Amino acid sequence: MSAVRKKKVAKLNTDYSHKQEQIKQNTDRKRIGLIRRLTVFGVLALIIGGLMVSALITQTSAIENKKAEKVKLEQQLTKLQSKQKQLKGEIVKLNDDDYIKKIARRDYFLSEDGEIIFNVKKTKRMVR
Repeated sequence: MSAVRKKKVAKLNTDYSHKQEQIKQNTDRKRIGLIRRLTVFGVLALIIGGLMVSALITQTSAIENKKAEKVKLEQQLTKLQSKQKQLKGEIVKLNDDDYIKKIARRDYFLSEDGEIIFNVKKTKRMVR
């Protein structure tokens, strides 16, 4: 016997067979429509998911950049605060007359009456 058998059954053309055939066609159409809708929904879900992951990665990198910038700015702030303290100390010193006289003698070679200022050059020593 051959592996492929041919059906030799005659098809009846009755109302019942027509109704069953229409029901089968309707269920096939519904199944095809369902598969199409699910495919479209799946593709949309993948696109939306991809966009969300992309946005998440972008936001994460932006947050990391902002954190690095914050650390850098905090370091700069501490340097500026220490410089501010130093300058405030300098302001206090500049309000002192003795300190001003000392600066004037050192930088501008000003002297008091009867005082002589000698400039001595500092020499560099070579170390062997």
